Amino acid sequence: MGFKEKLKYNTNFRILGNFYLHLNLLKKQSIPSNWREDILTPPLKIGKMTKFLISRHYLEGRYAKGVKSVAWVTSGAPVEILKALDYYVLYPENHAAICGAKKIAHKISQEAEKYGFSIDICSYARTDIGSVISGKTPVGKLPKPDILFTCTNICQTVLYWYQALSHFFKVPLILVDTPFLYEEAGQHQIEYVKKQLENMVPTLEKVSGKKFKVKKLEKVLKLSKCATELWLKIVESGKNVPSPISVFDQFIHMAPIVEMRGEKRTVKFYMDMLKEVEERIKLGIGAVKNEKKRLMWDNLPIWHRLRYFSEFLAEYGVSVVFSTYTNAWGELYSMIDPQRPFESMAKTYLHPILNRGTGYKLKVMEEMAVEYKIDGIILHSDRSCKPYSMGQVDQRNILTKKGIPSLLLEADHNDPRTFSEKQIENRLRPFLEILGV
Repeated sequence: MGFKEKLKYNTNFRILGNFYLHLNLLKKQSIPSNWREDILTPPLKIGKMTKFLISRHYLEGRYAKGVKSVAWVTSGAPVEILKALDYYVLYPENHAAICGAKKIAHKISQEAEKYGFSIDICSYARTDIGSVISGKTPVGKLPKPDILFTCTNICQTVLYWYQALSHFFKVPLILVDTPFLYEEAGQHQIEYVKKQLENMVPTLEKVSGKKFKVKKLEKVLKLSKCATELWLKIVESGKNVPSPISVFDQFIHMAPIVEMRGEKRTVKFYMDMLKEVEERIKLGIGAVKNEKKRLMWDNLPIWHRLRYFSEFLAEYGVSVVFSTYTNAWGELYSMIDPQRPFESMAKTYLHPILNRGTGYKLKVMEEMAVEYKIDGIILHSDRSCKPYSMGQVDQRNILTKKGIPSLLLEADHNDPRTFSEKQIENRLRPFLEILGV
């Protein structure tokens, strides 16, 4: 740790940066002018803390180099091991989602396309590779990684994506391979992943210059489990009628559970968010002011059109109250056992929805349709996320036959060039007529 880097970190991040961020946090929260107050209730007050945590996370990254070891990781990777060694952790997918929400992802991804990367590659990958090539980012500056860490439990694209990053940065790449599950994981599969997690520790120690301590990992896992359970309770608040939040609220506030698991501030954040949601339930406040129908959303959000979908549906009194995507970040919390850190991490990170057969997702949708009193389902056929979109045609047909109207919408979670507002509306309006609104 160099004196110059430590001075910059403490001055620009810990002192000046934190002061500025807290100053903004104390300012009175106002309703954004672009919200349709006639059909939607005001945003959650916790929103200013969401912005604070995200801003703080990227601000720390700007000055972390030389003070903390930096790891770039995939969203499905067992990040708790890295947190136990005090790594600064950056999630390229989250960064790409921010670029999408700010409607600049396509411009940044074009930098990767100019370099030779195909437009058919995942738009998250193109956005982040484009950012690496050009230096363009809405968060100021991304720190150069000391190590790359990818896990195949979300897709195979991440393997090639991180190989490309390794080519650019010339740093070690750790790969954790997770066998695909057609049913519950067998002990031999858990043991296979467990050994990989244990074997990566010496490399992480060498890069960080720190000694791994199991007790520290146990503490991190305890915090991770607590935050994940709180997040699931927030998701489950959608069972109430009217639903106090929509999945569009969940999409906005899910960043900490993805990139800040294992931290005390994340637990505190979701405790406060849950309190606010419970207060809405007590007061009978719904995310949509005149909730008439309730929908489920399957697959990733369309980051560049969150407000568009929220308002378009709310005009008809439709609230989207459940998402297989946001639920996936909470449904596995019970598998985490801090007393058996490596085995429970292996088991937990084997079971994400994207590492299981399409029959499992269909089962989740059928069960949640009952629990959340769902009137219909929108399946986002995501051009960029083929593993998540696989089987959706069959799932739509089966759900429709079982009396749950289901609509397949083609788009891309991050690239607006594949989005046609007119086409989407031409599909949505007849679907809403079927629902009787």
